[in-house]
Amino acid sequence: MTRDLERAQEFYSAVLGWEFRPGRLGRGFSVGFLDGVPVAGLGTLTRALSVPVAWTPYFAVDSADATASRVLERSGTVAVGPLSFGTGRAALCADRDGATFGIWQGSAIPDWGIGGDAAPAWLELLTRNAFDAAIFYGEVLEWACDQAGCCEVAYQEEDERILLRHGRQTVARLRGGALTEAPDPQVRPRWKVHFRVPDLETAVKAALALGGSNVTGPDFGGALREVILRDPDGALFGIAGPAGPQGRLA
Repeated sequence: MTRDLERAQEFYSAVLGWEFRPGRLGRGFSVGFLDGVPVAGLGTLTRALSVPVAWTPYFAVDSADATASRVLERSGTVAVGPLSFGTGRAALCADRDGATFGIWQGSAIPDWGIGGDAAPAWLELLTRNAFDAAIFYGEVLEWACDQAGCCEVAYQEEDERILLRHGRQTVARLRGGALTEAPDPQVRPRWKVHFRVPDLETAVKAALALGGSNVTGPDFGGALREVILRDPDGALFGIAGPAGPQGRLA
């Protein structure tokens, strides 16, 4: 969600190399494509919806109404919806600790997923207790079920994270320790979205040139380097590129 759709399209085109096309949800919504693959959506923030400028993950569900009921039954919040949008049905929710997420029923954007070369690299939940969060989302979104296509939930002992895997691909990580009333938005319970870039340094320079800011990083842990950025409207997101001796950021 953004207040200036044209400016957001210019920003993410330069930083992430996306091409934007009109979406099926009306003039205030556009879809970002990378190499012909739909990656993410940008929507114009209206005064009628009291939601912040932010990236919000939407999880595919069989029934938005049934899933929203499970959210409420487990002391979560349903802020908007479920409402019909185009060929789908969606709702904006929050878990028990206040982290915002969406649910989506239908196929308004075909072949839109996570974890591929063009799609977002992964999602990360910062929360107070990763195990409690895994139980909440597992029950609400029916993770680790017996149906075909369900995700596997695993525990990563070295850094005490819960991993959500689809096939061999890790698509989300749940990390505990965030504070409910912390003044730093980086440690409040929230979902973070991370995108892959081929050149981390070039992407950061493009973001800064167009009014974005560098919040944290680079983080050189693991196989990828990571930087957390803020776009001109204030939305936080991560970018990650291959680690290596060249192009290290100062």
